[in-house]
Amino acid sequence: MLVSRIMRTPVTTITPDTSVRAAAALMAELDLGVLPVCVHGRPIGILTDRDIVIRWVPNAVADSSIGPIMTPGIVTCCADQTVEQAAYLMSDRRLRRLVVVDIAGKIVGIVTLGDIANDASEELAGQTLGEIVEEP
Repeated sequence: MLVSRIMRTPVTTITPDTSVRAAAALMAELDLGVLPVCVHGRPIGILTDRDIVIRWVPNAVADSSIGPIMTPGIVTCCADQTVEQAAYLMSDRRLRRLVVVDIAGKIVGIVTLGDIANDASEELAGQTLGEIVEEP
């Protein structure tokens, strides 16, 4: 099965200039724990609710852009990869979600361990999660 069959679309994205408060409000409104950070449709990082809590809240004096607190160097997969390849990448990089890009590198979706469990294979998702949470 291909990633394109189970990925979530459309994907709500933000830019590095988005304010932390605006990003947090968007996450709350859409009930999301992650927002890909894009420039011209290409992912450059990812902002998680954990990034906000760990990197911004302890030092927050005023609202600022998410650029300094986002996780850079985003890991992506392609829509035409197999779910097994995506799961291997998740386990290898210890990630619970992957941004899906097209051949030009533009974001087209997002795939999570939950998507794999619900729409492809609970066994594969369980094995992948086990490898993610295993001590290095």
